[in-house]
Amino acid sequence: MAATETALINGPDGPIELIIDTPDQVRGIALICHPHPLFHGSNTNKVAHTLARVFRGLGYAALRPNFRGVGKSVGEHDNGGAETEDMLAVISWAQSRWGGLPLALGGFSFGAFVQTRVAARLAEGVTPARRIVLIGTAAGSVTGARSYNTLPVPEDTLVIHGEVDETVALANVMAWAAPQELPVVVVPGADHFFHGKLHIIRKIVERAWSPL
Repeated sequence: MAATETALINGPDGPIELIIDTPDQVRGIALICHPHPLFHGSNTNKVAHTLARVFRGLGYAALRPNFRGVGKSVGEHDNGGAETEDMLAVISWAQSRWGGLPLALGGFSFGAFVQTRVAARLAEGVTPARRIVLIGTAAGSVTGARSYNTLPVPEDTLVIHGEVDETVALANVMAWAAPQELPVVVVPGADHFFHGKLHIIRKIVERAWSPL
């Protein structure tokens, strides 16, 4: 039976808090990362929540961890470094629970940046991510005097960005994607948080990926 639960698991530096959305039959594992923790990002973010529901509908157990320092997750913000290690620990925990099922990664804003690092680490091992979706990806210089060296991703990665994103300029993501010859799906009129456009995100992902 489809269900939503919360959990505290052991991470490298202490507990990591999760929301888990589980379908009737688990056919895959999806890790979903929320936006920047120092700017009120958490696992209840609406974009992360939308991705979780889409993945659950596609047959994935969808895990939404809180980054370190958010909610009950222990630790201090580390600009993506320690966060990457934490996310790999979440994946290991999920695989111990559900086994070696197909793995998907989803991320929004800072969470998308972290997922590029997670994907690179997984690609070095025996269980690379099968599907990746990145939304409002933090790349280059963004609002708040922050800058991101966002890693390349597999050619079949689904990248979605708002036309009028005021936090991460569309031009930044295009500059990151161009050397990779990576298509970017642009949502007309969408801002960084996709206000009023969440249903479009859902449709894009559902159309791209059939259920497992």
